[in-house]
Amino acid sequence: MIRRTILRANVKLPEKWVTRANKELRGKRTAESLILRSSNGFDVKPIYTAEDVTVQPNLPGEFPYTRGVHATMYTAKPWTIRQYAGFSTAQESNAFYRQALENGQQGLSVAFDLATHRGYDSDHPRVVGDVGMAGVAIDSVEDMKVLFDNIPLDKVSVSMTMNGAVIPVLAFFAVAAEESGVPQEKLTGTIQNDILKEFMVRNTYIFPPEPSMRVIGDIMAYFKEKQPKFNSISISGYHMQEAGANQSLELAFTIADGLEYIRCAISRGLTVDDVAPRLSFFFGIGMNFYHEIAKLRAARTLWATMVKKYFNPKNASSLLLRTHTQTSGWSLTEQDMYNNVVRTTVEAMAAVMGGAQSLHTNAFDEAVALPSKTSSRIARNTQLILQEETGIPSVCDPWGGSYMMESLTKNLVDEATKIIEEVEAKGGMTKCVVDGFPKLRIEECAAVKQAAIDSGSETIVGVNKYVNKEDSKVETLKIDNTAVLKSQVERLTALKASRDSAKVEAALAAITEACKDSSKNILGLAIEAARVRATLGEITSAMEAVFGRHVAKSQVIQGVYLDSYSRGGEEKAEDMKSVRALVDQFAAKEGRRPRILVVKMGQDGHDRGAKVISTGFADMGYDVDIGPLFQTPAEAAKHAIEADVHVVGASSQAAGHRTLVPQLVAQLKAQGADDIVVVVGGVIPPEDYEALYAAGVSHVFGPGSPIPMCAREVIQTLIKRQK
Repeated sequence: MIRRTILRANVKLPEKWVTRANKELRGKRTAESLILRSSNGFDVKPIYTAEDVTVQPNLPGEFPYTRGVHATMYTAKPWTIRQYAGFSTAQESNAFYRQALENGQQGLSVAFDLATHRGYDSDHPRVVGDVGMAGVAIDSVEDMKVLFDNIPLDKVSVSMTMNGAVIPVLAFFAVAAEESGVPQEKLTGTIQNDILKEFMVRNTYIFPPEPSMRVIGDIMAYFKEKQPKFNSISISGYHMQEAGANQSLELAFTIADGLEYIRCAISRGLTVDDVAPRLSFFFGIGMNFYHEIAKLRAARTLWATMVKKYFNPKNASSLLLRTHTQTSGWSLTEQDMYNNVVRTTVEAMAAVMGGAQSLHTNAFDEAVALPSKTSSRIARNTQLILQEETGIPSVCDPWGGSYMMESLTKNLVDEATKIIEEVEAKGGMTKCVVDGFPKLRIEECAAVKQAAIDSGSETIVGVNKYVNKEDSKVETLKIDNTAVLKSQVERLTALKASRDSAKVEAALAAITEACKDSSKNILGLAIEAARVRATLGEITSAMEAVFGRHVAKSQVIQGVYLDSYSRGGEEKAEDMKSVRALVDQFAAKEGRRPRILVVKMGQDGHDRGAKVISTGFADMGYDVDIGPLFQTPAEAAKHAIEADVHVVGASSQAAGHRTLVPQLVAQLKAQGADDIVVVVGGVIPPEDYEALYAAGVSHVFGPGSPIPMCAREVIQTLIKRQK
């Protein structure tokens, strides 16, 4: 267990204002009580003055680009409207993309399913519950050709969120474009390719950190020569925020990742000016409105100053931070779901007022499912309304010169700089990722945030305040995993039967040899393999033969959830004590504390929920085991039996629970361990509850379930079984 605490900054208010404010408040409150206290340690004062900051007289388009990377910003050209989407099969996704382009969307953002992310073909036994569930399944060039059928890739920019299996996906995209008549040099868009972030939060990595950085270097080198208009990397803070990072951590780790990637390019014989102008960034935009605007302003400042400090580029474009943004998925709620339309609108306004180059707006139903066509249209129209009806694009950096905004921006720059300097002192982000330092810092923030929500000290309308007792459920998109799996396996079988196996084997062998020889470019050879119809899983395996497959270690942070939850008041502190009393009662009779194994089955690497549950349960007296990511139901059952646990808690975000949890229950029963209680939590649509209960699950905890409530219900179930 690792025990940590959050430190808060001191906040000063003008004495003259405090006197007047206290007089107006008439003793009912104090002026200090008007300070907005946030669980992330960043407070917002009710009043700012010239004493809070010295405003620099910089214009948009001038170093350090705080006010924007272009002099005209949106007044000449508004941000690009993107929608991140992928629907089970390439055919369905293609139909959605074409309709979206007809309806005003200006670029494509592809979401791949988890099997694809993790480098497995759809027929691999480890991905039975994942195929097509959280994006589109892509196994070969043939799938990629269907995905972009009748879409002019020389005119439409394509963004692809892919990191682990980035080599085969880029290879398929290049060959699919060529076979549609578009040469590689005309392709425009961005590949995410941000593997350092994956080791911190999202966890869809394949290879260990060092060989993963080799892959990124090869991609940068290949793009400079063959695809000069395509961005070789999108450095992502979005997933850090979704995993729980506050604004300063998201800023610092994202900028530090960018510095590391420039060093990676230099190690492959490139210069800062070869790669930096083609780097793009990706930030999450949450509900902390003022700080999100300040974050984007601070990001541009940090990047310009840090790149100049460490690399001194000759090309001014190397100093420009251009960013895609996406509204928060984590802020969306299952309860009173239409509130999410408002949340997304507020977040979108923060993104554009902060000066983002492109934006994806989440659909209101994404708290529990992939977006429907209706919710996607509302999300897209949110941006069109902001562009066309509000007048917001008419002013460059509308917050420039604001005492408050300039103060918040400077505070974030200062805080993030301290963290970046700490990372640099440790030897850079690759070494920090190997040591686990960034991951633990983010998990700490996530536990504090969750405790603040569970205790009610931070309001979530419809969840912990103003709860709608007559909340109606919204019909959501449901993917038939069985049908998608069957279709993909049939396509794979037909592909393998029609290709020249000798050519495939030779191409794969060349990839394996290239992984041993840094003078060879892996992406170039993967493109040759794609041309002869090698599959995604085969190309990945050819690389894995040399690099191996990374296995992460998990740790539980203890103490921060308890500390934050108890700040909700005496009643909340007593609530925690009452749960601990039940835990003690069970332990007294059992002879040991209740033991829970928290598992993530399938290829879903989003582990924020699993980590905060582990932290919260540990703070309430449970013994907690965290299973390794990507377990099969059989592996999870074996782990539970060997660890002699009372409870298995399955965390789900990508809908794999419908397949994987019943298999887990069956595995426990088959091994004579059906006395182990199985509970499920996470992004679970209400219509799935009955099927899970019928399969043998004792409790289902949907989005927004307070952790103390979950811990209480679980321990009560265990106590009943003692009698």
